Amino acid sequence: MKQMTIISGKGGTGKTTIAAAFATLAKNAVFADCDVDAADLHLILAPEIKETIEFSGMNLAAKDDEKCVECGECFEHCRFGAIDEEYNIINERCEGCGVCEFVCPVEAIRLIDRKSGVAYKSITRFGPMAHAVLNTAEEASGKLVSLVRNHARLMAHEHKKDLIIIDGPPGIGCPVISAITGVDLVLVVTEPTISGIHDMERILGVAEHFDIHTAICINKEDINQQNTKKIEDYCKINKIPVVGKLPYDNVATSAMIEGKTLIEHSSDCLLSNNIKDMWVNIVEILEGV
Repeated sequence: MKQMTIISGKGGTGKTTIAAAFATLAKNAVFADCDVDAADLHLILAPEIKETIEFSGMNLAAKDDEKCVECGECFEHCRFGAIDEEYNIINERCEGCGVCEFVCPVEAIRLIDRKSGVAYKSITRFGPMAHAVLNTAEEASGKLVSLVRNHARLMAHEHKKDLIIIDGPPGIGCPVISAITGVDLVLVVTEPTISGIHDMERILGVAEHFDIHTAICINKEDINQQNTKKIEDYCKINKIPVVGKLPYDNVATSAMIEGKTLIEHSSDCLLSNNIKDMWVNIVEILEGV
């Protein structure tokens, strides 16, 4: 089984659009949306949810009012302001560190599981899909990404699929690391802007640190030919294959509005044909790693 993660150093580069197009082209794949903070692959693939799994990423302090003697130890020791002057726990501020439980002389406080989000196992018109939603202001996105990837692997074995296509989160933080660790290929989607080039270099550094094969897709490559040339030169020097160069085209927006992939919406347009060519290049790389 091979795994490929589509990522970008910044948001808005088109990775979800490309991931959805690949879903149309892949013949035997499972799909995973690992952008759990802002999941949107489901908007195009329209999954039918088959199983819902509650996710607990952190602990939460809970107080037994009958046991509490209002000694103030928890209030004095909490460094997150999660306990007020009347010794009530403010859930939104609790970090689950456990110091209140440790210092309480009457064992009136204990840590309980905190519902941090929901994970799903679903079926789409193209195949099985694992995805999730992290609750607002929760901080365990990396753990939830790992759970989604584990579900995707289990579904791949169950349905006898030989490829997992992962729509990864933007940036270079913990959820990105969770989304790329152990995969066979990272496809970095960038754009020919100053910020796009800067963030591409950052995420390539992360992939290099984990010794993961990388490839580059330059989206909207025609909006600044000079910067596109800079990206190509950078990739040539660093021996990173540029597997695709995609033109800017409003057809991508039209496809999203209709809830379709690019290939479904406009199979023979220049953008779709370029994506098809890029998919052929990616399959060749995956076969060789």
